[in-house]
Amino acid sequence: MDRAQKAAAVAELKQTFSSVGVVVVTRNNGMTVAQSTRLRNAMRDAGATYRVSKNKLARIALDGTPYLSLGDMLTGPVGLATSPDPVAAAKVAVEFAKGNDKFEIVGGAMGDTPLDIEGVRALATLPSLDELRAKIVGLIVAPATKLATITQAPAAQIARVLQAYADKDTADAA
Repeated sequence: MDRAQKAAAVAELKQTFSSVGVVVVTRNNGMTVAQSTRLRNAMRDAGATYRVSKNKLARIALDGTPYLSLGDMLTGPVGLATSPDPVAAAKVAVEFAKGNDKFEIVGGAMGDTPLDIEGVRALATLPSLDELRAKIVGLIVAPATKLATITQAPAAQIARVLQAYADKDTADAA
């Protein structure tokens, strides 16, 4: 990597660190290409990204961002999982670590707040941003649905009573 490529990599990492909600640092000793591809695809499907970066370049990129606390975690072959949604990257990383012994979570950070392994696992148990939005919409729509059901019920009962009288009159006439 020449100097220009390094500068571009640092600028890209700095931009990433400035725009994400969470960074999860992982160690991936001996993962195969197929495993890495599966991990990247799972991250992409969840709206997150996963990349392996040179530690020195990542430390330089951390300067001036809220994720400065990650510098101590960047030792050995590490990967960085990032996502704008504070839960997405953590969920995928924790789920992938359960089925792969060569992939371990080192820690992470949510802005200025550093996270240890247990913090990342706790973050992964929270509902994602999309799940929270769906719950809020459900809570907003539920009263309107109940109100519509309640207001339609008396009209339906009256219609059934009238239909019963109509059926009774046709039965008496026959």
